[in-house]
Amino acid sequence: MAESNFVDYVKIYCRSGKGGRGSSHFRREKYIPKGGPDGGDGGRGGHVIIRANRNYWTLLHLRFERHIFATSGEGGSAKRSFGKDGEDRIIEVPLGTAAYDAETGEFICDVTKDGQEIMLLRGGKGGLGNAHFKTSTNQAPRYAQPGEPFQERAVILQLKLLADVGLVGFPNAGKSTLLSVVSAAKPKIANYPFTTLEPNLGIVSYRDNRSFVMADIPGIIEGASEGKGLGLRFLRHIERNSLLLFMIPADSDDIAKEYDILHNELVKYNPELLSKRRVLAITKSDMLDEELIEALTEELPKDIPHIFISSITGFGITELKDILWSELNKESFHDAESIVHKPIDVAALGLAADEGFPAYEADEDEDDFEEFEYEELDWE
Repeated sequence: MAESNFVDYVKIYCRSGKGGRGSSHFRREKYIPKGGPDGGDGGRGGHVIIRANRNYWTLLHLRFERHIFATSGEGGSAKRSFGKDGEDRIIEVPLGTAAYDAETGEFICDVTKDGQEIMLLRGGKGGLGNAHFKTSTNQAPRYAQPGEPFQERAVILQLKLLADVGLVGFPNAGKSTLLSVVSAAKPKIANYPFTTLEPNLGIVSYRDNRSFVMADIPGIIEGASEGKGLGLRFLRHIERNSLLLFMIPADSDDIAKEYDILHNELVKYNPELLSKRRVLAITKSDMLDEELIEALTEELPKDIPHIFISSITGFGITELKDILWSELNKESFHDAESIVHKPIDVAALGLAADEGFPAYEADEDEDDFEEFEYEELDWE
């Protein structure tokens, strides 16, 4: 994976900007004695915002940008001049990216539509200048509010591919071969386990210039939901698929048993996957005659549609497209935005250890404002 440009998770350290301090300035002009307080408010700190961008396909651009810092707001000045607001930092991510807290694994947010923006960290509000504290009994307040502090957080960004059909099967089940036949995708194909080391997307052409997106993920083995094989790394990519196409070779010892194993691994990983539509494809069926097909049909699960196909000879490929299109366009289908995000196991991903993110150090010219108490003031 070190040589691959497909990056589907990164850990970054984010920090919003702190609010600028209010000014405690007094008006000083010729012929205007005792001009009174005219200190302006400080500017707000910059926000950290996550935004979906359909022009991105991976998180590669964030791999080497590990620190995202928004700028702080400037302090207020004389004549009730407001300080300049801090500059926001916008994190551009592919559609389908979810954000998690890197320490607890708690789900924060996700973006699924182009241009959708969610505030990851809010910048600190600017402090009020001394002009706000002038009263009839205190006409010369010599204090102002400091700005609100910044927010900081280590965040894990995970990409969950958005596709209509997700291919699910054991290694060497023929998933990559099918994708290469029905689309223009060119996944790596070879006769050894785990040939596919990263997800592949392909656009499948259908009748009347219609199309749908198919996603191929690395093979699943028994125990994938517990971290065996490449399971935990790529199982999340099928969470957003509207339909799951289970692929089992015709030469398997027990097709029904293999289907149950695959189905159970998905449910163990996320029970919400149980609500997805499913289709079963028996691959490598060019070696079967009609009698064997009839015999195998009796052993297949009865609760999902099934079809016998061969990607090499093209047997059943057209009928498979018809079934997939019909299932995708039924009234009730799985909505990618309705999935329930489970907290991730940070320790299992190997991201729990401190990765050298720097602690914030206060500026040398920062005052503590210890003598000013403003607990009763309303920031709004």
